[in-house]
Amino acid sequence: MAAPRLLRLLCVACLLSYCAAEVFTSIGHMAEKVFIEQDLLHSLKDYLIAEQNKLEQIKRWMQMTEEISKMATNNPEEYLGNPINAFHLVKRLNQGWSHLEQMVLQDTSEGFISNLTVQRQTFPTTEDQKGAAKALLRLQDTYMLSTKSMAKGDLPGVETPTLMSADDCFELGQDAYTAEDYTHTVSWMEEALHLLDNYNHSSTDKASILDYLSYSVYKQGDIPRALALTRNLIELDPNHVRATGNVRYYEFLVKQGKYNATKTNENEGNQHHSIGVERGRYEELCRGESISMTPRRQSRLVCRYQDKAHHPQLTLAPVKEEEEWDRPRILRYHDIISEKEMVKVKALANPRLRRATVKNPKTGNLETADYRVSKSAWLGAYEDSVVARINRRIEVVTGLNVETAEDLQVANYGMGGQYEPHFDFARKEEPDAFKSLGTGNRIATWLFYMSDVMSGGATVFTDIGAAIKPKKGTAVFWYNMFASGEGDYSTRHAACPVLVGNKWVSNKWIHERGQEFRRPCGLTQKE
Repeated sequence: MAAPRLLRLLCVACLLSYCAAEVFTSIGHMAEKVFIEQDLLHSLKDYLIAEQNKLEQIKRWMQMTEEISKMATNNPEEYLGNPINAFHLVKRLNQGWSHLEQMVLQDTSEGFISNLTVQRQTFPTTEDQKGAAKALLRLQDTYMLSTKSMAKGDLPGVETPTLMSADDCFELGQDAYTAEDYTHTVSWMEEALHLLDNYNHSSTDKASILDYLSYSVYKQGDIPRALALTRNLIELDPNHVRATGNVRYYEFLVKQGKYNATKTNENEGNQHHSIGVERGRYEELCRGESISMTPRRQSRLVCRYQDKAHHPQLTLAPVKEEEEWDRPRILRYHDIISEKEMVKVKALANPRLRRATVKNPKTGNLETADYRVSKSAWLGAYEDSVVARINRRIEVVTGLNVETAEDLQVANYGMGGQYEPHFDFARKEEPDAFKSLGTGNRIATWLFYMSDVMSGGATVFTDIGAAIKPKKGTAVFWYNMFASGEGDYSTRHAACPVLVGNKWVSNKWIHERGQEFRRPCGLTQKE
């Protein structure tokens, strides 16, 4: 604003000097110009101060972001493996650079602005930012993390914590409020209030926090506390109309005793409204709880060098096969894919990664869903010799025909990336699921783990209580169907949210066609 004002005043001064060319003839007229010049100097001073302040702000922001960027570029995937770092990146690109653009637009080189404007077309959107916030709340629930520990960046597997600001906490509370999740709203607004009171570095004002907090506490049924918080809000903003009305209403409820007082757990952050049995089981397994493998069953599982009855490709180099589970039989193969191969597969897939979709059971259309948060790409054997070699290896180790299998699917999970419980095979009520492929149902699943995950990200089987942890360079294999052609419902499985780390997987879905002589049909339903 200072620059346009200065320009206008300079123009006025020029016009005045032009209209009163003979000003020297009158000291009185000249005296007027003294005050005009003084006003110009004040405007110039304001402009310089504003520009200096702006440059100092830009410099501070640049130095802070430069430090973060330097740390991130050393190992981007490890850095973004910390979900709070990923949240900050999304927020910074969506909001921070936009604010900087507005600040710089007034008087900066066109090259920078045009470059920033072009680059912003690829930046995260507000929806991305909201999605990142939802991911943090999902991680909090699944892994039973307290709000305070998350705000401190104290996450399992994280050596250097990343602190969250009062603004961050306020934003998470807002997202929870929008979803009518008042438990999370209260915990995050309380943390925002704590950080604001203790550090006072926030663009969020205390009144806004109290507004959300007081109403959410009321929705939880703690009317006396809601009343106290609303009174605090009115002290800060006496003209707050809604708060004034709420105070009268809360006072009435307290007087009448028409409320059910509830206590807020100080170690909240892990409370749910009401979750289904399977969802609860899923989250327990993700945390490493309720695993059904007993020591006796474990003792019967073995490891072996597998050569598939002296297969030519395995005679001199048998694969390392480990039994992870007995019923259904889940096998893990160690050192089954090399580092070079994994790098190549990621490089081929990365430019083509798109948000993973699921089939809507009502419409049959493919669409995105909150319960599947990842990006995936498909690689055909014709695209690269590495893909063809991997396909051949799967065929040799499993003994199944991969000619009718789907292409290799490569998936990378983002913030809180997950895939909730599902079957890989099509059930009887989905007879047309793979009709277009003409290769029958998905008889088996082969899953490569192409990265280690510091915390979370396990593959869990909710029906049997199994949890398979990702291990780079290994693969797991199981049959989705019995030899009789009946689906094995005990193979219902899920990909747990990635808490800390970066999860890359690739999978091969093997179909029925072509297996007639490799896996003959059984005579009984569960054979």
